[in-house]
Amino acid sequence: MRLAVTSARRVVVKIGSSSLTTASGGLDDARVDALVDTLARLAADGREVVLVSSGAIAAGLAPLGLSRRPRDLATQQAAASVGQGLLIGRYAAGFARHRLTVGQVLLTVDDVTRRAHYRNAYRTLRKLLDLRAVPIVNENDTVATEEIRFGDNDRLAALVAALVHAELLVLLSDVDALWTGDPARPESTRITDVRDERDLAGVQIGGAGRAGVGTGGMVTKVEAARIATGFGIPVVLTAAGLAAAALAGDEVGTLFHAERRRPTARLFWLAHATTPRGRLHLDAGAVAAVVGRRKSLLPAGITAVDGAFTAGDPVDLVDAGGAPVARGLVNYDAVELPGLLGRSTGELAAALGPAYEREVVHRDDLVLL
Repeated sequence: MRLAVTSARRVVVKIGSSSLTTASGGLDDARVDALVDTLARLAADGREVVLVSSGAIAAGLAPLGLSRRPRDLATQQAAASVGQGLLIGRYAAGFARHRLTVGQVLLTVDDVTRRAHYRNAYRTLRKLLDLRAVPIVNENDTVATEEIRFGDNDRLAALVAALVHAELLVLLSDVDALWTGDPARPESTRITDVRDERDLAGVQIGGAGRAGVGTGGMVTKVEAARIATGFGIPVVLTAAGLAAAALAGDEVGTLFHAERRRPTARLFWLAHATTPRGRLHLDAGAVAAVVGRRKSLLPAGITAVDGAFTAGDPVDLVDAGGAPVARGLVNYDAVELPGLLGRSTGELAAALGPAYEREVVHRDDLVLL
């Protein structure tokens, strides 16, 4: 029995498109009903449930006469606009059998990256839970552009779990667990527990499945687990058909154990819920100061600037090889920085005034990656 599962009072459950629909599109009523029944039992036990559900685009394929998930954004948005209504309607009818009300919450990246939007999303979800409704969250595919998309609902689920301070995240898919390799191969074995990165050494993580109706795969699920466990939230990864057993605490699927030290919400938001607007290239001394000694970033340690950003935007700090080592909120506009590079703050203050005697990124606004 997994105590981390059975003791969780607020649970976020994410289910993928391939677990809700047929390969040709359209909702599978039996699968939807099985999921609803499982989550309704949790609610009946007094536990708070948030459902992050894929499936809007997949559900819209058949009604529009599309044989597979479209590649272009406009057709994806059209399919989502048809499928989202079908999806939420099906959930509403299913939960109504258990005298439960559902609330639809459609999010874009802005809703969890911009602080005011983030707070608004939290208040909406919190009020739905207070009213004993079941929030059903999905990406707002009908308006999301390539620049403001989550890319997959696994990441969305991890960020929602952190947003509502969940005590458990369950990722449901068409694979029963994390395996060391292709589950169809006899040499592959199931991984029951992941306590740290060492347990993932040598694991071959695959992409999206054969059905062609989803966007994720094991890669996105493992990354979502990293995000959630880094915020102190344990994660269970298993097949949709094993949801009831997993939520009962049975040792099915893979349990990713939570890290004991939870970061501040602000730094978690900065690391995982923001999209960098540019990059600052650091010399070796600046990398050592920022990463090794947790110092603020000064103009003297920057060798080049990429991107179009303004003061207050998130930027990545990269080493000489271009690898991101940290992310922070920058104190200057991109157009200002080239003239400041390589110069000390004292020199800048003397030449340009006291307003320039400040860090490019303050250590309190910086998180290591």
